[in-house]
Amino acid sequence: MFRLLKTCAIAACVAAFALPAMAQTKWNLPAAYPADNPHSVNLIAFAKDVGDATGGKLQITVHPAASLFKAPEIKRAVATGQAQAGEVLISLHENEDPMFGIDVIPFLATSYPAAKKLWLASKPAIEKKLASQGLMLLFAVPWGPQGIYAKKDINTVEDMKGLKWRAYNVGTSRIAELVGAQPVTIQAAELPQALATGVVNAFMTSGSTGYDSKSWETMTHFYDTQAWIPKNVTFVNKAAFDALDKPTQEAILKAAAVAEERGWKLAEEKAKWYLEQLAANKMKVLPPPPALKSGLEKIGEQLTADWLKKAGTDGEAVIAAYKK
Repeated sequence: MFRLLKTCAIAACVAAFALPAMAQTKWNLPAAYPADNPHSVNLIAFAKDVGDATGGKLQITVHPAASLFKAPEIKRAVATGQAQAGEVLISLHENEDPMFGIDVIPFLATSYPAAKKLWLASKPAIEKKLASQGLMLLFAVPWGPQGIYAKKDINTVEDMKGLKWRAYNVGTSRIAELVGAQPVTIQAAELPQALATGVVNAFMTSGSTGYDSKSWETMTHFYDTQAWIPKNVTFVNKAAFDALDKPTQEAILKAAAVAEERGWKLAEEKAKWYLEQLAANKMKVLPPPPALKSGLEKIGEQLTADWLKKAGTDGEAVIAAYKK
């Protein structure tokens, strides 16, 4: 399926140049991850679906690999109309609203069915917050479960002390603080260089980001902690959407529903494959040792308490709905 989508993605790029001059509206959709990452492949397929459904009336150009805006800049760029649509790792923006970070609470939702249930419980609150910022949610797609990359044995959380730990959101920064590591903020597009130059020597992310960044060139271990399953969300500038005619709006919403379903299926299919690739490149792919797992679970309890304190009654309501 992934190979088929990549073929479609290439065909979409070719088709974009072949569309007749009748095309009326062109949108830009910045994204942060490489063109062959499943998230980007899914976005390009979404753009093709919209182009096909509107007969070329709306053309969406996907700009992967942070080539148009860096990851932390994408959401604001769409809100201010510098781009019409965008995709972000929603937990990047947890400082704006705790609800944006609900999917990175360690050990709250560690399987794909649990992650989908958590998404459905939190979606109304996230939609409402985005709407207040002039954005309309289209769809959300998960990453693989998060694990720890290192270049040494990590048997307990004490073994993480002093590491130069790559942080990409509030949760990963907080983990560093709690274990005595040094947090260094690095986005995915900058990770290969940060690894090559020794700016970081340990990090927590998915198998796919580890694969994209060729982590085996500098790392030796991957501990499959399955700590959380973060999500990327794709949204549009509400004013840009409202300016479209009704059939075009409906085409976008229909393509978005298809993209969400396809993206969840693809993420689950690919998660195992990525870990196989790490192992094939001579990395040790290991379950977390019992002492490390229990130490991380205690950190998870601390971070859950921290999150609930920030999120208040709204957060409690969402967690309660999820745990029903």
